[in-house]
Amino acid sequence: DDSSTDSTMTTTEKKGTTSETEQFGKGDIGIVNYALTLEYLEAAFYQQAAKQVAGLSADQKKLIKELGENEQEHVDALVATAKKLGGTPVKKPGVDFGTAFNDKATFLKVANVFEDTGVSAYNGAAPMIESKDLLATAGGIVQVEARHAAAIRYAAGEDPAPEAFDPTLTEDEVLAAVQPFVKS
Repeated sequence: DDSSTDSTMTTTEKKGTTSETEQFGKGDIGIVNYALTLEYLEAAFYQQAAKQVAGLSADQKKLIKELGENEQEHVDALVATAKKLGGTPVKKPGVDFGTAFNDKATFLKVANVFEDTGVSAYNGAAPMIESKDLLATAGGIVQVEARHAAAIRYAAGEDPAPEAFDPTLTEDEVLAAVQPFVKS
């Protein structure tokens, strides 16, 4: 599949011209706010899941709590990074996760989509980052997002690392994956 190569080339070719993330602000501020929007969604997702998903084991409940705390720490780090770069952090979007919490299997499937999308979003945005502070923050977050994806897959009884490389996604691909859950 050449789609990951195509996505990387598309993102890389845009460096120095118009950033894909400009709807969130210009340059690195746009990238921060793009990532922050995703982190807000993930944090809200796990906060709600902890209260609504039935049939979880004690270990799965502990995992959801830990993932939610990690996502909130990502939010806090990105808000601080936006401010450090002289920008204004994007506001938290409204969310509606629909039937994601109806049962454990549905929750794990949607959680996997969020985590894989997050990893691929950071991978896709990385070539456009100019600030070393933002690169350090994003690099630290993407590693944890990949561990989250592996943990969710393992909890679902799937192979935690089915591929040697994670794909990159463009902003449009990422937003298409999460748009059904954004309500503002």
